[in-house]
Amino acid sequence: MSAPDPEVPITASADGRESYEQALAELERLVQAMETGQMPLDQLLDSYRRATQLLAVCRERLQAVEAQVKLLEDGQLKDYTAP
Repeated sequence: MSAPDPEVPITASADGRESYEQALAELERLVQAMETGQMPLDQLLDSYRRATQLLAVCRERLQAVEAQVKLLEDGQLKDYTAP
């Protein structure tokens, strides 16, 4: 299984940000491919770099959702602006 091109961006959502689901799916594919141990070293390094980018996207999106949930739990129904 070949790794995705690290220069190819993740498809953006309607608000112009990367989709969490697509980033997570690509991350899972990369991890599975890297775990096989069948990648050449250079491809493994590129895949690792891409995986770290995808992980950052997932964390950012999860933190934004967590902040929105906290606002809702406090009963503050107001517009949320991402950090």
